[in-house]
Amino acid sequence: MNIVVCIKQVPGTSQMEIDETTGVLKRDGAAAKINPYDLYGLEAALRLRETYGETVTAVTMGPPQAEVMMKEAYMMGVDDAYVFTDRVFAGADVLATSYTLAQGITSVCGDFDIIVCGKQTTDGDTAQVGPAMAEYLHIPCAAWVSEIGEIRGDTIMVGQDFVNVKQRAAMKLPCLITVEKDLYTPRLPSYRLKAASKDRSVHMITFADFKDQVKEHYGLKGSATSVERIFPPETHDGQIYMTGTVPEMAEELADLFSARKYI
Repeated sequence: MNIVVCIKQVPGTSQMEIDETTGVLKRDGAAAKINPYDLYGLEAALRLRETYGETVTAVTMGPPQAEVMMKEAYMMGVDDAYVFTDRVFAGADVLATSYTLAQGITSVCGDFDIIVCGKQTTDGDTAQVGPAMAEYLHIPCAAWVSEIGEIRGDTIMVGQDFVNVKQRAAMKLPCLITVEKDLYTPRLPSYRLKAASKDRSVHMITFADFKDQVKEHYGLKGSATSVERIFPPETHDGQIYMTGTVPEMAEELADLFSARKYI
């Protein structure tokens, strides 16, 4: 079974700079980590390989520094890794990101049986990239997968958790699934695999390697939506401490609200 797992490098801190012109995060040089939800997808992909054999290929779209994340994926057990990186891809919304990933997989990964994604990312939280990729690839998709059942022939059984409703579904391969957190406990990087993969290269794939060479399909130009305004949340470090009896503090608080015209 040939498995593709999509992972993403997300900010490792809440103190991120924002491009005021484009409204997108400045990712170059920022502290980063593997998207926590993708760790569950990575674990699911590795367990599928352990059960059914063949390979796990990790893919991502991002800046060149994503190579570090892919090295970590090697330490967890993936067989091959690709980073789709090009200025043409920069500033992509959900639609353009999904298209880029779908084109990248089609261009360099060959035939696959299943694509595994985390349910969402911590920097975007849309939970739409996986299903949109499936639409571009014309394959069935199951989101919020909380259980992966047996694969028989060309059919996989999955359980889905929609909070108030749970269901089981059968899908034909090839297909795409997005997995819930706590599906499995993600494994830690292995020192043995780190030593074994230290000379293994990460494939850096650019726009020139893609089959679709229309630049308007990618990045900001290929995005159907744009950010009108984005800004960091305001911080408030002024704190007021009150002492006294409950009636005294209540009266002091009422006076404060009145002075500030809250009441």
